[in-house]
Amino acid sequence: MKAKLIGAVVVVLLAGLAVCCWVGYQLFTTGFSAKTEPHVLEVMMARQIRHLAIPIEQRNKPNPVPFTAEVLQDGLAHFADHCATCHANDGSGQTPIGKGVYPKAPDLREADTQTMSDGELFWVIHNGIRFTAMPAWGEGDPDKDVDSWTLVHFIRHLPKLTPEELDQMKSLNPKSKHQMEEEASFDRFLQGDETTPSQPATGHHH
Repeated sequence: MKAKLIGAVVVVLLAGLAVCCWVGYQLFTTGFSAKTEPHVLEVMMARQIRHLAIPIEQRNKPNPVPFTAEVLQDGLAHFADHCATCHANDGSGQTPIGKGVYPKAPDLREADTQTMSDGELFWVIHNGIRFTAMPAWGEGDPDKDVDSWTLVHFIRHLPKLTPEELDQMKSLNPKSKHQMEEEASFDRFLQGDETTPSQPATGHHH
């Protein structure tokens, strides 16, 4: 029995040493650049750690918010206003921020996300994920966090998003200061102001 225990400890230590060597090699060759793609081993490890970090009772928790058309609309509006900046309206993650962080924002329509339980999705939204760009959106008592459960319903709907829903989301996305100034100028013009509406500035902007 003692020999088996020692053997198990040695295996764990060797595995840990191998991981440390691999991480050291990655840092030595690519540094801390966010442009690199995570290695498949790193992705597998991160997903397993995330899975184990979520309490079992939370993983198995069903969504307490009944699915209705109104709930779906609330989730759509919330996602467009809070999540689309990184994840894109369609959940693809194809945004400047989503593609520029490390690890990259995942495609929420794919199986890696869609096969997660409702409880796991809620936990990630409410608590965030350390060492990533995913913030913790939940505040206070998780049992009272209806918004995060509503988002779970919308995330389930992302693979079936319609063109009409995408157009609706575009109108709900946060606007930049420049966009708001343009809209205000155009509104004044429509109300009879003689000033010509401001034109979009030329050139490249970040």
